Amino acid sequence: MKKEVDMLDSVFEHFLKNNHFFRDRDVLRHDYIPKKLPHREDQIRHLGMIVAPLLKAERCSNIFIYGKTGTGKTAVMKYVLSQLVQKAVKFGVPVRAAYVNCRLAGTEYRVFTRLCDSLNIHVPFTGLAVGEVFDRFKRGLETQNLSLIVVLDELDELIKARGNVLLYQLTRVNGALCNSTVSIIGISNDLRFKEMLEPRVLSALSEEEVMFKPYNASELQDILWQRAELAFCNGVLLEGAVSLCAALAAAEHGDARRALDLLRVAGEVAERKNAKIIAEDHVREAEKRIERNRVIDALTNLTLHSKFVLYSVYLLGKANIYSAITGDIYEVYTELCKEIGVSTLTQRRVSGLVSELDSIGLLNSRVISRGRYGRTKKISLAIPRSPLTKAYTDDAHLGQLTNFTPKCLIIKFGKTKH
Repeated sequence: MKKEVDMLDSVFEHFLKNNHFFRDRDVLRHDYIPKKLPHREDQIRHLGMIVAPLLKAERCSNIFIYGKTGTGKTAVMKYVLSQLVQKAVKFGVPVRAAYVNCRLAGTEYRVFTRLCDSLNIHVPFTGLAVGEVFDRFKRGLETQNLSLIVVLDELDELIKARGNVLLYQLTRVNGALCNSTVSIIGISNDLRFKEMLEPRVLSALSEEEVMFKPYNASELQDILWQRAELAFCNGVLLEGAVSLCAALAAAEHGDARRALDLLRVAGEVAERKNAKIIAEDHVREAEKRIERNRVIDALTNLTLHSKFVLYSVYLLGKANIYSAITGDIYEVYTELCKEIGVSTLTQRRVSGLVSELDSIGLLNSRVISRGRYGRTKKISLAIPRSPLTKAYTDDAHLGQLTNFTPKCLIIKFGKTKH
């Protein structure tokens, strides 16, 4: 044990003595909100004009913000609301913002619990009906006499898993309030998100829409240099390294988060190698490390039914069905749901999940012609099987299915291989 302690002590001492790269590495993380947001001035101005009526204690329109991951949606929204709340305090207007990440919350109960927390209303972690938590939220809000902005980030994840109930309740809550108002800002990474909403919910949520387009390589370079001046010490960063980070991220839908991750991890790679500067080679190595972690993150962050669909394709592959059709996937998916005790989605919805998994690169879906028999879609895994099994071994639901073989695979295709 003493040997291990001495080894770690040496590692820590070496780090403290040779930390000449970073001035503040947290500047390169996703949750850092800079004082200026380059190339998002139009969106900031537009959002500012929409929420401005709150400064006169008037309700503002609901807003739907959409765009791909890493296009600045959350950062811009938080920046605008922080400025709004500061201005409201200055003028003595009661305005409050409540932020909820729907992917992390996961259920309507937890979303309403977070909203209650923002109003200092106590709600137990579990044990109440969702309707009771919602009623406590309404009563507490009404007694506080304020304008509340509810921000629902990654809203598409909750809607995919739970449906429209939460949004329906929130978009109609003002009808039950006399002294307070609620305005909603929904944020989605899925450009097809509106197709999931019921018409009555869509019309209420999308009173105002703000689209965030991906950054191009030049814009990403501006963002990286702005952060690099704060994050790194002088003279340690080559211009080519920044250009490469921007080019790689621009090739993947202009994702600023990916560009920042590449730059930060490249700096850490150079730091561990005792390099004197951060160069293109360090960026290339950072890209390989991030890619490995990204597949695991994508797998673990899927909704439950998306995991079942992906796992169904995996099981079909074990039965030598490497290019499955939607009907085969649905049969396996149905058995997985029954084994765990989860209600199944319709085959049409499962087909939609297949398309979503294809769009994020976890499945390959191709349409082939069958001549006079029409066309059919063939689906297969787009990732190696090993990271999938690694990610789901410890999963609360899929971990229970490790030794489960759906009957339909045995009947139709013979026993799966192990």
